Amino acid sequence: MRSPALNVPAPSYLADEEFGMFAQSVRQFLDRHAPRAKLDQWRRDGIVERELWRKAGEAGLLGLSTSADYGGVGGDFRHEAVLIEETTKRGLDAWGVSLHNGIVMPYIESYCSEEQKKKWLPKLSSGEYVAAIAMTEPGAGSDLQGVRTTATRSGNQYTINGSKTFITNGQTANFVVVVTKTDPRQGAKGTSLIVVETEEADGFERGRNLDKVGLEAADTSELFFNDVRVPTSNLIGAEEGRGFYQLMEKLPQERLIIAVQAIAMIERALEVTIDYVKQRKAFGRAVFDNQTVQFTLAECKTKATVARVFVDHCIGQHLEGKLDAATASMAKYWLTDLQGDIVDRCLQLHGGYGYMDEYEIARMYKDARVSRIYGGTNEIMKLLIARTI
Repeated sequence: MRSPALNVPAPSYLADEEFGMFAQSVRQFLDRHAPRAKLDQWRRDGIVERELWRKAGEAGLLGLSTSADYGGVGGDFRHEAVLIEETTKRGLDAWGVSLHNGIVMPYIESYCSEEQKKKWLPKLSSGEYVAAIAMTEPGAGSDLQGVRTTATRSGNQYTINGSKTFITNGQTANFVVVVTKTDPRQGAKGTSLIVVETEEADGFERGRNLDKVGLEAADTSELFFNDVRVPTSNLIGAEEGRGFYQLMEKLPQERLIIAVQAIAMIERALEVTIDYVKQRKAFGRAVFDNQTVQFTLAECKTKATVARVFVDHCIGQHLEGKLDAATASMAKYWLTDLQGDIVDRCLQLHGGYGYMDEYEIARMYKDARVSRIYGGTNEIMKLLIARTI
């Protein structure tokens, strides 16, 4: 469903009524399983309850763009975008379902053997497995070539040693794709992705559930690998040393996901703010009747409209296999910068109430900040774009 705050029609690739019906089914799922009381509880707990994953699997919300041959729904990125927008507008940004569906599962389907796909994808689609990808380390963030976690091969096993931090789904995940160095001498060419099924992994430890500025319900964690042994059949891809290239090939979709999250929050921020200023009275009239308020919202609506059209364009390009890394980087950095600006201005229009945590806009303000950091900082996005000039 298109936001009433903007006048942007749905693009042709969403014309099929299937997507409207799917959006409605997502809203019904969230009404039933993620009401406001639970959202509040999950924020206090610092984690989305594990049961939601199982229920999502039963409802067909996991593995949306994964082939039905492997237990998935058999859809495409349009279904992922609908789910992202509906969960974001509900205030469930902290649920790591977009990482599970749109980031980890594509690595398995694109690069794994038939045997691996049949083993892992049905469990990921059902919610039996919850996925994480362990990239970031205490000393390696955007510079993935600086990864120090090692996977040493001996016979038919790898022994993994290292530590990771800021890992989404870190407390819940039992299926972790670990970015390792199988040959530290080779730099990027020595990077490999290896799956750790945590319930079978001696030496695997979860560290702290990290205390964050926002997205409090996201279990963002430290992970430790101390002589964790896994079979060599857990390597993603047919050969070692392909991990860096696999990551680079999939990063455009990750960055597009972040842009979709950003526009969804922008639209929600405008919706709640327009409603607030039209109802709130000050000096004997609605706050909206002040020209400065009208001008602020006019500017926000204009920028949000441009952003929505750009995101729709990028999704269309991605569906055709034409979204390049530079354009995805543009979408990620520009949308998240705009997200921070518009949410901040909308909070200002709420006055003192905007600073109260019980108001949606205050939560959006906190949750929005990290989007300029994760998925590659916006400064890194600009470097990537500059290389194409």
